Amino acid sequence: MRAEMKDKIIRTCDAKIVAKGSNVGLSFYAFFANKNDDPPLLMEVAHWWIMEMKLNHFEKAEKIKSLVSTM
Repeated sequence: MRAEMKDKIIRTCDAKIVAKGSNVGLSFYAFFANKNDDPPLLMEVAHWWIMEMKLNHFEKAEKIKSLVSTM
């Protein structure tokens, strides 16, 4: 996964945890605007989320942050 996407995922997870608590769940769509302006990047993250990590649609932000931080 691209370094700038990893950073964005970590920043988004941190913001959601601060705003909603450590139990907050996210889908991979949380890292993108409502407008699909970068389909290849969306597919890259979707592939990582679904095919590589085999994650559920919603996962805890802390889990996602930990997974991305170790990549």
